[in-house]
Amino acid sequence: MSIGLGDIPAQARIERDLRWLLDRFYEALDAAGAADIHALLPWTGNPSCPVRLPERAPQAYAIAFQLLNLVEENAEAQTRRSAETIDGPAALRGLWGQILVQLRDAGLSAAQIAAALPRIQVELVLTAHPTEAKRATVLAHYRELYLQLVKAENQMWTPLERQGIAEDVRAILERLWRTGDIFLKRPDVSSELRNVIHYLRNVFPEALAYHDQRLRQIWEAIGNDPALLDDPDSLPLITFGTWVGGDRDGHPLVTADVTRMALMELRSHALELLRDQLTTLVRRLSLSNLLQTPPDFLTSALHHYADLLGDAGQQALDRNPHEPWRQMVNLMLARLPETAGVPAPGHYTRAAELIADLRLLDESLVAVGATRLARSDVRPLIRSVRVFGFHLAVLDIRQNSAFHDRALAQLLTAAGIDGSDYPSWDEARRMALIEAELESPRPFTRMGMPVGPEAEAVLSCYRVLVEHIHSYGADGLGALIVSMTRNLSDLLVVFLFARETGLLVSTPEGPVCPLPIVPLFETIDDLERSPLVLRDYLAHPIVQRSLEWQRQTRGAPERVQQVMIGYSDSNKDGGIGASLWALQKAQQALAAEGRMAGVRIRFFHGRGGTMSRGAGPTGRFIRALPVEALAGDLRMTEQGETISQKYANRISAVYNFELLLAGVTGSTLRPYTPRPQHLTMALDLLARHSQRAYRALVEHERFLPFFREATPIDAIEASRIGSRPARRTGAQSLTDLRAIPWVFSWNQARFYLSGWYGIGSGLAMVQAEEPALFDTLCAEMREWAPLHYLLGNAATSVMNADEHIMRAYAELVHDPVTRTVILDTILEEFARTRAMLERVYGGSLEEKRPYIARQLELRRAGLYSLHREQITSLRSWRAVRNLDPEAGEAQLRLLLLLINAIAAGLRATG
Repeated sequence: MSIGLGDIPAQARIERDLRWLLDRFYEALDAAGAADIHALLPWTGNPSCPVRLPERAPQAYAIAFQLLNLVEENAEAQTRRSAETIDGPAALRGLWGQILVQLRDAGLSAAQIAAALPRIQVELVLTAHPTEAKRATVLAHYRELYLQLVKAENQMWTPLERQGIAEDVRAILERLWRTGDIFLKRPDVSSELRNVIHYLRNVFPEALAYHDQRLRQIWEAIGNDPALLDDPDSLPLITFGTWVGGDRDGHPLVTADVTRMALMELRSHALELLRDQLTTLVRRLSLSNLLQTPPDFLTSALHHYADLLGDAGQQALDRNPHEPWRQMVNLMLARLPETAGVPAPGHYTRAAELIADLRLLDESLVAVGATRLARSDVRPLIRSVRVFGFHLAVLDIRQNSAFHDRALAQLLTAAGIDGSDYPSWDEARRMALIEAELESPRPFTRMGMPVGPEAEAVLSCYRVLVEHIHSYGADGLGALIVSMTRNLSDLLVVFLFARETGLLVSTPEGPVCPLPIVPLFETIDDLERSPLVLRDYLAHPIVQRSLEWQRQTRGAPERVQQVMIGYSDSNKDGGIGASLWALQKAQQALAAEGRMAGVRIRFFHGRGGTMSRGAGPTGRFIRALPVEALAGDLRMTEQGETISQKYANRISAVYNFELLLAGVTGSTLRPYTPRPQHLTMALDLLARHSQRAYRALVEHERFLPFFREATPIDAIEASRIGSRPARRTGAQSLTDLRAIPWVFSWNQARFYLSGWYGIGSGLAMVQAEEPALFDTLCAEMREWAPLHYLLGNAATSVMNADEHIMRAYAELVHDPVTRTVILDTILEEFARTRAMLERVYGGSLEEKRPYIARQLELRRAGLYSLHREQITSLRSWRAVRNLDPEAGEAQLRLLLLLINAIAAGLRATG
């Protein structure tokens, strides 16, 4: 059976392509001697399934589910293409065509839109939070498989060529089968960094070029002047950051040496990318000076740089005689710095210098009438250098405020100051010490003095930053992020660490910090108190000086203070309803504090990969952000598996870039509409009562024992899918447990608790207390983006939850009273939430959201088999792990296979 592109419905395409891929998989299994496994897969039409699955069956399920995921991804892409072909680019929701037409219809001229586009900025920060259950090797095989699927769509192939494609697919699938899906040991930070660099180096540059081409094509197609977007700097900016190698919050393996390694790896790959791009440019710019006379400014630049570089410069000229444009690019290649060491004389020290030379090259092509070559060959490279620079992505440094407390206590002790109990001091006493110390230029200690483990960890990290700035500048450095920020002292203490290591810069007005110091507000309580903390912080003289110094250094028109807000811990703290509303109110209040201080607040959204951790449809997420908080600038994390889901393949990467940039542009430039006060009141009431219901559950004395036994949390904590420990300090408490394994475990057991719990109680109270308001909420829910986003995410979570499977996992709880009390509470709220959401939506969720219902139905039988097997395996593993460690390890390997397979089926972990 062959497949080819045709105008067929998405569901028919999914079923056809899945059948074709599964047939190839079955052939690969049969050839590998695993015909018995093939017969057990639910998609074979075999209605029966054994009580226990063979050991390798979960891997086969995981591969089959991943094939389904690839097929759905491709079907969505082909459906978008078909819709655009038939109805034009404006038919695609949330993409450039629709957004630009909407802005035009709102009264904005093309010139006004073009003037605003350069002020639009999106920064994606890639993290290695342990939610990616697939090994990097396996991810590479799936990327290759997706390319073969796209290739098979083309109808140009002959029957023999199609046979070749089918054979290539069989080979990839056999490779996957023989490779093994799970991590046999925890990946180290360097392997996580390699995975992140793959996207930064191999996917994003090409996707950026395709996105820019597409934006310009759509711009012209809807009747706008293409000259308005001709310059690379006329486009909205997308840049990248990463936490891998810099995030040390509860991660003892991220040392100063690891941070140094990460910075150098990022720099090395950035320079490799530039060498490759410039080498390609050399091949293309084969213009001869015998056919066109180069402008004098190009000739002068050639002589100047050749003299500057000596022998290397002369070699660059000799390589391509009579081809001055190639000679200029040869000189740029010769001027690229080495990865390590201070740049040699004549070499570039910053990416801005390379951009200046590329602009000169662009002008020289325009001067001889080769504008098309400038547009196609040089300007995309200018854009790439602006985005990736000499650093590929900025590296953020994150540490917990409690860790900083212990570090400062050790510094005070080393300095002979009575401060060993600093972590227990109240805020007034802390501030008195910090204020006094900020007046003094002297450090606490001298280099080489023993200071204690936490103090040494902080200081050694900061010294790496100082080294990097001295050698290469600050372009590759991101922010100093303080997680669990609760008070002003949590932020100002960072200036003391900076003073200790020479990171502060002396100015006539006083010392300044060259790097942004960023609070991270995570819990509901911290979000509510965050405006007061920020107000006091922005008022502090050293902060004001630092913000002004950073503004001048960037050449920016305004002072900017970055603030990070946490979606995961606020959800774990108060449930999904209270979390969203607390984040909304905090953003508005924090933005107002910034305006009063004459500072623009740049929000950094710490989103996870699941609904309960801030994920959800990208367009809806952006539309739900307060307009005054967005301001054309979106910084957000992309975590774990979401990176591979969104960006593994170029088509998907371009689509997600477009969703982000077009979405931010539309939300920023659309005419402002005030919040509907009646819906605001409804959401406030909903959030308050949902939090009350949620806290009543998680604070119940029997809740934690139920959670520990009814979900595979212990197996997830023992898994090897990330280098980071599951707990911040190792304490066995809900507070210490990271949000990722919390969500991951509930999802695996199909409770999806963190994505919906409390919403039913909240809606029911709105209906009971304000029935007219509830009716308005039902009628106008889609009219206000924050409410629509919350209820849409909750509805998706409810649909993914499964009462039958919940009951089966609850049987793992030994104490019958605990099992009954907590399960009954959860199921009562589950029924209430589904019923209330169906009242809001005006029908069953399956009827109102048929696409999600079809996705779940395709996976249902396979997931049921895996859940049943996981429950049996959990029971066996828990019985033997302490008595027989060897048998326990064998059982654990099977459990990890099952966790991986279920995650593939659900398309989500934590």
